[in-house]
Parts: sequence; C-alpha cells; structure tokens
Amino acid sequence: MGKRLHLCPGFSENTKRSLPLLLFVLLCNVFGMYYLRVPFLAKIERFAYAQEGERRPMSSLSSSSVLYAVQEEEVPLSRRETRGNLQFLPVERFNSSGQSDTVFEVRSEGKIDENVRLHPRQEYPDPSNVSSVSRIKALGKAASFLEEKQKSKAFSMRVKEFFNRSSFNNRFFLTWISSEELFGERELRAVESIFKSHPDACVLIVSNSMDTIRGKTQLAPFLSHGFCIAAISPSYRYLLKDTPAEKWFSRLKGGRINPGEVSLGQSLSNLLRLALLYKFGGIYVDTDVIVLKSFSSLRNVIGAQTVDAHTGNWSRLNNAVMIFDKKHPLLYKFIEEFALTFNGNKWGYNGPYLVSRVVSREDGLNFSVLQPAAFYPVTWSTIQSLFHGPRSEAHTRWAAGKLSQIRRESFAFHLWNRQSRTLKVEEGSVISTLMLENCVFCHSLQSAL
Repeated sequence: MGKRLHLCPGFSENTKRSLPLLLFVLLCNVFGMYYLRVPFLAKIERFAYAQEGERRPMSSLSSSSVLYAVQEEEVPLSRRETRGNLQFLPVERFNSSGQSDTVFEVRSEGKIDENVRLHPRQEYPDPSNVSSVSRIKALGKAASFLEEKQKSKAFSMRVKEFFNRSSFNNRFFLTWISSEELFGERELRAVESIFKSHPDACVLIVSNSMDTIRGKTQLAPFLSHGFCIAAISPSYRYLLKDTPAEKWFSRLKGGRINPGEVSLGQSLSNLLRLALLYKFGGIYVDTDVIVLKSFSSLRNVIGAQTVDAHTGNWSRLNNAVMIFDKKHPLLYKFIEEFALTFNGNKWGYNGPYLVSRVVSREDGLNFSVLQPAAFYPVTWSTIQSLFHGPRSEAHTRWAAGKLSQIRRESFAFHLWNRQSRTLKVEEGSVISTLMLENCVFCHSLQSAL
C-alpha cells in the first residue's frame, strides 16, 4: 500500500482536525488590527404607551397608537439630524402629569410618518429647535386662544378708557370663551340682573368672540338704553405681565405646557378672571350668575360653596363671584398657585379647587369668606328642582320657602350652567321668579320663558 500524504508533518491527528478553526481565529485577529467602529442607529424596541408607566402588548393597540423608542447605546440622536433619506426632527411629548420629554418626528422625502416616533432619552430640547407645527400639535385646537390680535394689542388703552366713568364697586367683569352665537338668553339675563341692582355699573365682557360686529349686536339693547357695557378682546401678555403667571404663559405659547384634556379656554378663563381683578380691581361674576341685590357693601370677598355640617366651617370655595381691590395679595397668591400647580386634566383643579387650596393655608391677607347663601344658595346637585314649576302643594310650599330664604340671604344666585344648561325654565319656578324680579327688559324675558 502507498504511504498516506501528511500535509503537516509533526502534528497529531487531533491537531490536524482543529486546523481550520485555528486558521479562522488567526484571520479574525489580522482583520481586527484594521477594524473601524461605524456608528449605526441603535436597536429599536417597539412598544406602545398606554397610561403613564404602563406598557401594553402590541396586539391590544392599533398602529396609530404605536411609538418607537430607541434604546440608547453610545451614539444618541442629535437634536436635528439627517441619516440617509431620513430626517429626525425634535418634537415634545407630555405624560399625564404634565412632564415633558422629547421624541423625534421621522421624515422621509419631506413627509412625516405619523406612526413613528423615536425617543432618544435626552434632555428637553431648546425651544428654538421645536417647529411651530409641533407646538400647535401640543396645544391642539386651543392655540387660537393664544393669538394676539390687533384688538388685543390695544386692550390696555381700551379698558382704561372704558372704566374712566366707573368706580371700584360698580366695575364688573365677565369672561366669555365660546362663540358669540352661544351667548344666549340666559347670559343676557345675567347681564340684565347686574344693571337691575347696579344701574350705574360698567360691565366689561372680556372675549374675542363678543368683540365682533355680531357680538356687539347682542349688546345693542343695553347700549340703546344708556347702560355702560362693552366687549373687549383680552391681551394675556398685558394682563399677566409682572405676575407669577407671566413665565407660565410664555411656556404655554412655546408648547412647553401640557394643556390637558380640559378645555384650555376653560383653564384660561380661570386665570383671566384673576388677572383682571389683580390689574384693575372690581367685581367678577360668571355668565350664569343672577345678581339679586347691590354688592356695594362687599369688599375683598369670596364665597364658600359648601360648609362642613359638623364644624360649620367652609369645606370648598368657588370662583364664580369674587370682589377684590386692585393688586390684592390674595389674588397674587391665586395666580402664583395657578402657575405652579396647573393641571389641565382635572375639571375645577385650576378654579374652585385652586382658590380653596390657597385660602386654606393663607391668613391675615384682609379678605372675607362669605357663607354659601351669599352666592350659592343651592348646590349643583339640587339646582334642577328650582327650574320646575309647581308639582304639588308640598312642592309649592317648599319653593315658596326657598324663594323667601334666597331673597333674604343671597346677593346672587349661581345657575350652575354645566348641570342646568339643557333645563327649561318652567313658569312659576323659583328660577323664573328670580329672573323676572331682576330683569331690565322684562317684556322680552316673559316671552322667552
């Protein structure tokens, strides 16, 4: 037999079998000397944001609710970057606590992929790097409240001219955030009631929608009868200047405040009434408040909505009626609280709950808290019964007693429009009687009821 050919004499059979592996390792070491590390996009982990701090499986969410998060390795995304055909632009995102972080819009050939967001886990971006489009997205439809129109820029001059003929206790403010079409019979009845008890009052409705030709047409009957009334578009910049809410408002306009689920208009109405009283002093009333008697004896007061049955102390205040001097320190505290604790996800948090929080810890600021009978003789949960006409002898006696109590103890009556707007004012009801007793154009009111 011929001899076997040994490719590597001197090596054992086991070593020969391992030779291919040794050659591979050697080859890798040689190439490793010239290895250059090339940065690639970090691994993308796909998950969906549900409620804050919660992850839900992909199967439970539609594609429109999907976010993509980058697990950062050593090369995070820069604030504005192009990689290949993709552009990554910084956008702000908010959690339910109002805290913000940054996500990146992914653009391909100039188009935004609405289902994709990259989360770089970096610090909040410089606002100059956030597009105006993304800010408007953060604010949603509420952005229109923040626009400073030409009329708004003249706000200070117009208000000062308007109030030249009024004194402190005859200066009334109302705010209106809805369209002029919704300023209806009930709101007009509220205005009438002010003039019934205060014929020399000057009533200023601070509103963009009412500061229009159509809005002013609504107020024409008052003007034709010589009453002092006007609608003026607000300037938030002027009203909030040199207040604790000035920087807050700037951040809101920059898209750095989460407006939340509650209407931003509603939240700004709570702030607007505080700023108006702080800048000018006077009386603020909601448009669903029927004034029953003169406020001339009241100064620096706010009303309790409810009291503790055991202690007799107030348990909650309300901001539907407030009477304060210009630059009153309690108003400053209210505005400060608004800016520090704003939460757009809880109804009433920036309004009645806010004034309740502040007053509960403040003392010695020269103000009074009035009993619920002053402005809130019935609660929102029982308001419905006062819209009903006589149902029985017992109901008639109860209504007569309630009416007598309100006439005796109350300066105003809150209609709680949020709960009662759809209710019809029935003939002979407590509400009907109060409106007829405090009207100016009573003939038109009778036909409207």
